[in-house]
Amino acid sequence: MQELISFIKQAVLQISYELKFPDTSYEKSQNHTGDTQLKFDILSDKIIEKTLSQCPKIKALISEEKEEMLLINDEAEFIVAYDPLDGSSLMDVNFAIGSIFAIYEKSPKASNLKAAVYSVYGPRIELVVCEDVACLYRLNQKDEFVLIKELKMLEKGKINSTGGTQKNWDKKHIDFIKALFDEGYRLRYSGAMVSDVHQILLKGGGLFSYPATKDAPKGKLRAFFEVFPLAFIIEKAGGKTSNGENFSLLELEFNDIHSTTPCFFGSNYEIEKLLKAYT
Repeated sequence: MQELISFIKQAVLQISYELKFPDTSYEKSQNHTGDTQLKFDILSDKIIEKTLSQCPKIKALISEEKEEMLLINDEAEFIVAYDPLDGSSLMDVNFAIGSIFAIYEKSPKASNLKAAVYSVYGPRIELVVCEDVACLYRLNQKDEFVLIKELKMLEKGKINSTGGTQKNWDKKHIDFIKALFDEGYRLRYSGAMVSDVHQILLKGGGLFSYPATKDAPKGKLRAFFEVFPLAFIIEKAGGKTSNGENFSLLELEFNDIHSTTPCFFGSNYEIEKLLKAYT
């Protein structure tokens, strides 16, 4: 596993170099789920594909930017699903964005997740790597990722980070979010899932949510590239996750690699409050 993660680190480093002087213009093309692609989305995807294809442990790659799975080595053990540049639409305003990686054994199923990794390209380059525990690493001046600390969620947080256009929320979600604000929760939402979840992890708790909405009744965020790896990390750090009905996002199963789902990530308190409000 460490060999595979070392290849992910190489890809993250190269993307971080390219981000210093990026092309922030858009292509005319769209990805499989209908998002207009930035040129840097495509470049990041190519960097990850080229780098990870050299790893002998990787059987196949699944990218948010590609319609089909890319077979690398049929004899290998792991499948890596990745979002090459989460939050890329925020590049023009210079917000923190990141890359997300899910490492599946044999086949892409939440139950087969063996590790998850994400990077944050902000004022500092940071990396969260999770097998059995979630660990924060930070890039130093020698281009080495140095361990900073283990990440742990508190029982209750103070941050409320909720996505989706508010006019399309249903009443139970409106009431639930209002109840959190009435308790004194603070709104913290950038529009880059990886950065918003990272803030909750580093602050020790809170809620990130992207509910089912009238215009996206099955949610907007993609299970294999975004939801499963971040749910894996949150739960290993002592938090909880849900789709609004179940007790863990990692219970979900999908056949389509581009499937989406409503998702909630948080401390124990927020997810228990969510399930009471929703059910």
